Amino acid sequence: MPSLCQKSAVQLSREIRKKQISPLELMQDTLERMDLVNPKLNAFIALDPERALDRAREMTEAIARGKNLGPLAGIPLGVKDLEDSAGFVTSFGSLLFKDNIVKIDSTQVSRLKAAGTLVVGKTNVPEFGFTGFTKNRLHGITRNPWNPAATPGGSSGGAAAAVAGGLVPLCTGSDAGGSIRIPASYSGCFGLKPSFGRIPSGPQPYVSYAHMTVMGPLTRTVSDAALYLDCTTGHHPSDPYSLPHPGESFLEHIDELPKKLRIAYSPDLGYARVEKSIATCVEKAVEGFIEMGHTVELWPVALPDTGDSWTRLIFTDIYSQLCRIPEKERGEIGRTLIAMVNQTRYLCVEDLSKIQQSRWNLNHKLLELFETFDLLLTPTMPTEAFAAGGPPPSVIDGEKVSLTGAVAFTYPFNLSGHPAASVPAGLSPNRLPVGLQIIGPLHGDKRVLQAARAFEKIRPWDSPQMMKGPGQGGKNQE
Repeated sequence: MPSLCQKSAVQLSREIRKKQISPLELMQDTLERMDLVNPKLNAFIALDPERALDRAREMTEAIARGKNLGPLAGIPLGVKDLEDSAGFVTSFGSLLFKDNIVKIDSTQVSRLKAAGTLVVGKTNVPEFGFTGFTKNRLHGITRNPWNPAATPGGSSGGAAAAVAGGLVPLCTGSDAGGSIRIPASYSGCFGLKPSFGRIPSGPQPYVSYAHMTVMGPLTRTVSDAALYLDCTTGHHPSDPYSLPHPGESFLEHIDELPKKLRIAYSPDLGYARVEKSIATCVEKAVEGFIEMGHTVELWPVALPDTGDSWTRLIFTDIYSQLCRIPEKERGEIGRTLIAMVNQTRYLCVEDLSKIQQSRWNLNHKLLELFETFDLLLTPTMPTEAFAAGGPPPSVIDGEKVSLTGAVAFTYPFNLSGHPAASVPAGLSPNRLPVGLQIIGPLHGDKRVLQAARAFEKIRPWDSPQMMKGPGQGGKNQE
């Protein structure tokens, strides 16, 4: 019988509705697990156990009286520390915001609370979500449950470590260039970057110019992510780019992947360097779709490498956030981050026009792809998780790579807006998780979830750290 820390949100919700467990029992178990594991991982950097227990107790009593408190009633939730949850500090991983207690929830958190989740605390991030590993001067380093010497990734690194480490079944994430999929791949959990606008962002004091950041889940199972999406999707007036509700449940259709799909597989997108062991693991995972009866074809087309365009564009959003900070206070922010932001102020209309042309070229290639194929498969990451304190790899299989080369497979689909997910594909020779990325056509979130769910059923995964504690190994699918 799986312990509570191994169970999915869908399973726990079902048991709570049937009164087999109570929200209070689940929260007590969660907090005990936190005491045991979080000091080793530093996944959560702010907790409010008394408030969580009080709310769990109230919810338990209400359920006993026959009240329906929502599809996620009683489920503990971690909130990424780039996002607001009322009563907690939103620090952005920065010394400048260490006392920034907020009074309202983000739209995503508000909707998850309305569905019945109980916020346990905030999960760690790199400063302003800037890097693909989770380390900052305010809260320190977050570590990977599979090996504490390794990073869980970033920027949703604390969230991924919390889910993979069995602390909570659900965490909020955000993804501007891979920040959900990178940690999902490195930590061995499921991460979904929905279509741009699927889950409303904000409220925030500026409107994004880049149009690349999305909100989304890190979860134990694909069904958990589908339920999460059911509870959070739909237009909100605070986000002018948010999409209308799709008019159907993602969870209800999760097991309805059409038969005999035509699927493209690209091992390198035409420009990426990939560790041989990672490529081998991903290729074995891709074979799973052939076993299901789908046609998988090697996609020979090279996408344009839009790394420079993505980098310059995403910094327009970071600039919008930081330009309001007085010059005299910017010494508290990391020097590399400030240098990049200072460069952004000199972008001109000609620069931005070239960036948007690059973006159009990328979307045109993907338009042609999805006219022929139903899905695209790639590695999620070109390497296994690197050292917890960084830096990211600068050499892959003997070849030098840029900073964007270390995340070569994720950022293109932020530029394009396509939905993409990372599913655990197996383990590297060092017994660290490897991710398979599944990309769908524009607004094809349902298809991505269905494909991920079908893969999950034939290649089931579990996180041994949920049973044995961080760094003690265990079994998994390879």
